Parts: sequence; C-alpha cells; structure tokens
Amino acid sequence: MLTRQQTGWAAARAAVVLALGMILSALVVAPASAADPTGTITGLGGKCIDVAWANPANGTPVQIANCNGGDAQKWTVAGDGTLRALGKCLDVVDFGTNDGAKVQIWDCAGSANQKWVVTPAHDIVNPAADKCLDVTDNNSNDGTRLQIWTCAGTANQKWNAPTTSGGGGNGFVVSEAQFNQMFPNRNPFYTYSGLVAALNAYPGFARTGSDTTKKREAAAFLANVNHETGGLKYVTELNTANYSHYCDWGQSFGCPAGGSAYYGRGPLQLSWNYNYKAAGDSLHIDLLHNPWLVQNDPAVAWMTGLWFWNTQNGAGWMTPHNAMVNNAGFGQTIRSINGALECDNKYPAQVQSRVDSYYWFTSVLGVSPGDNLYC
Repeated sequence: MLTRQQTGWAAARAAVVLALGMILSALVVAPASAADPTGTITGLGGKCIDVAWANPANGTPVQIANCNGGDAQKWTVAGDGTLRALGKCLDVVDFGTNDGAKVQIWDCAGSANQKWVVTPAHDIVNPAADKCLDVTDNNSNDGTRLQIWTCAGTANQKWNAPTTSGGGGNGFVVSEAQFNQMFPNRNPFYTYSGLVAALNAYPGFARTGSDTTKKREAAAFLANVNHETGGLKYVTELNTANYSHYCDWGQSFGCPAGGSAYYGRGPLQLSWNYNYKAAGDSLHIDLLHNPWLVQNDPAVAWMTGLWFWNTQNGAGWMTPHNAMVNNAGFGQTIRSINGALECDNKYPAQVQSRVDSYYWFTSVLGVSPGDNLYC
C-alpha cells in the first residue's frame, strides 16, 4: 500500500484485490460504544492521572501529577472498556487482583487486566479484580503511583472522567447505525468504537469545514477503505508470499521485528518497515518493533489508516484530507492512495469501484458527492 516503494508494490496490491474468497478469522472484541470521549481524568487534590515522564514504553508507571494539558494526561474512555493514553492501555501489573496491585501502561491486548468501568459514582473499577483505581496511601503529592484497592468510596478513589454514557457526542458525522449500514458483512475486528477512538489522533479529520465537507470526507475515507479491504473483511494482506518483500534493509533502523513482519495490515493496508516507523512515530506507538498491534488492536488499525489519510501524499500531490477539505475532489484521494496503478486510465475498473462506494456512502450520509470524482 501507501507510499511504499514501487518495487514489488504492484504485485502486492494486485494480490490484495484479486485473491478473493479468503476471509480472515474474526477477532472477538467488546461491543461498540456510541462514543469514545477523550480528556483529562482528575482525582485527589485536583491532580490528573498521568503517564510518568510522558513515556509510552510498556511498563511505565501511572501516577497523579499537576494537570498540564500534555498528551500523557489525555485519556480515551474507549467503547471496548479500555482507558488509553499515548497509544497504550491502562493495565494492572502482572494481572494482579489483590489490594495494592500497581497500574502501568501496556500494549492494548483486550485482556481482563485492561478493562475498566467508569461508574456514575465516579469510581473507576477493574471488574476482573472487583477493585477500584486508587491513589496509594491517600497521598496527593505529584508522582504518587496508582493502584487497585477494594472500593471504599473514599476521596482517593473518586475520579472525574469522560464517560461513555448518553450516546452520541463523539463529533463524528457517521453514526454507528450508518457505519453498520455501510459495512454489513465486515470482520468484527473493525469496530465502530475503534474508529471513533482513533479519531482523536487526527482531530481535523471529518471535523473541518461545512457539514457537507465533513460528510464527504468521511465518505471518501470509508469508500477507499471499503475498496482496500473488500468491505472491511480483510485485516491482513492475503498473499503471504509477499510478506518478505516489505523490509527495506537500507533504512538505518532496519527491520527489528523480522524481515517478514511488515506486510499489509489494517483499513488501508499499511506496509513496509519505514511506513510502520513513520506511522508509529506520528502516533507515539512503537509499530516498528510491534507491527502486530495493527492487526490486534482495532483503534491502532484505524489510526494507521487515518495517519496516511491526514499526513501522506502517497502517489498524488496532496493528502487525501486536503483533497476533500479543499474541494479538489474524491478523485484526488484515489490518486494519493493508488494513483500509480489505477489513475490515468491504467485500471479504470478499480477506480470505478472506489467511485461506486463513494456514491453509496454519500447517499447513506445524505450529502451530494461533489465534483471531480475520477483521477
């Protein structure tokens, strides 16, 4: 996919398009939520829940600190039951369930020690342990580490957090019902909640310009995603023979996850080691060393698609985001994503497939498609 070297690219893309009939095993995820809000979580002494040193590495302690507005204090209350910051999940160390088990951040795995419920009573509960998130020793000093403890209703267990109750409110112009209408046969891995959680990484996406522009951009992104994944059926590239082609050993950082680890994954089939490095750097997630996150974490998968959409020109002259918000037209998004193979009458059937999806999705959203639909 995307911005990959031309060598081997055509074969890989053709394999994704033509190797039909192979649907990946469905990954089980928690039910989607209507909203995945993001913001600070404040507690004892008005302090914020904070990732120590703003370090996104696995095992970094989670503490309280003076609120500073930094990314290390911005938490997403996700529809899959996780609390996320810096691209990682709030995690109970070593799956602990006893009083005093500390918390940290760790790669999101969907495990019980990463599931939390924000209650109307302002508790944050880990159901697996039946314990509350707790400030150690009721100490409001900066740097005091967080733990789990038997829920007691005390001040050091009370939090003001964004909640997922009430429905709506996520600022996205596509509702969950419309998403389901667009992708009725999708792989369960591609959750609406994961998409909404990913929106926070690029707040300008589908939130720039008029309501018409916002809806057209959302439809354009999802139409290209529909084409790339066969209607959100495919999470990973189908042709495994290509997997070893996506390591560019000429890059200074090499391929630390292995020479065959950087195959196409996610809604826009991210591939090549340098793309995993660039996307991970932008998202503050170490995808170079752990590219499997893109096929294991729905929010991360959607983030990689939005990374390309919002930051990369690909084979075109502008980012797909800029093409839509500046009224260059849907055709320019096709050029950015796969123009080298499809545009200028090279593969008109593939272009038409994308345009047909765009027509359908704009109709679902109740908006006209605009001009310049072909590349």
